[in-house]
Amino acid sequence: PLMPLRGFLWLGGTLYDEAERELHDPAAVRRALEEAEAEAQAGNLSQDELSRVQADATARMIGPAGGRASGR
Repeated sequence: PLMPLRGFLWLGGTLYDEAERELHDPAAVRRALEEAEAEAQAGNLSQDELSRVQADATARMIGPAGGRASGR
């Protein structure tokens, strides 16, 4: 009777792990920075907003990657 619940929990864990991998992927962070810089150059993003995006990108790169996966 617990098999559906175990499958659901496994799927949730798998999706969480993949989202963490994508969040901390250097290529994704680089793309976000490049897009933000292009928006700033086009005048669509203020210097403060660009600084915030850069700080968030830095936090993504140095933050814990893979949360659950590293604990297994």
